[in-house]
Amino acid sequence: MTNLVGLCGSLRHASLNRKLLNEAVRLYRPDEYEEVDISLPLFDEDMETAGIPVKVKEVAAVIEKADAIIIASPEYNKGISGVLKNALDWLSRTPGSIWKDKPIALVSAAAGRSGGETAQYMTRACLTPFGPRLVTAPNVCLANAKDQFDANGSLVSER
Repeated sequence: MTNLVGLCGSLRHASLNRKLLNEAVRLYRPDEYEEVDISLPLFDEDMETAGIPVKVKEVAAVIEKADAIIIASPEYNKGISGVLKNALDWLSRTPGSIWKDKPIALVSAAAGRSGGETAQYMTRACLTPFGPRLVTAPNVCLANAKDQFDANGSLVSER
């Protein structure tokens, strides 16, 4: 049984990356799937000193139980989304090694020609110290993403 957990680096409900995440899940067909809400408070060491927020602990628990993770994130100004970076910062402060040896696939969708390639590179760099098994191929970067989905959120091409 495969328990897949998804993280979307965009909070927007109709995000192109959420659509791509949903399509990846549809094609992979895990036994169980849960998208985790990463709209966490801004990372703040003063807040951490008072105690890691409950929502952060809940997200960490879901990730720890997962068999594999898929992360879909946009590229903002040639970088990782603030939402995703903030979540990674918080999750790095939770006890244990929730990412250790965990298979993680990265996908991205962007309006431009690169498809979010730079953001994926930066996300890999942020995750590497945690010791996951990062899936390195295929590199899924959906360029010109606004034109790649139909009205139902399905990919219009299987390329």
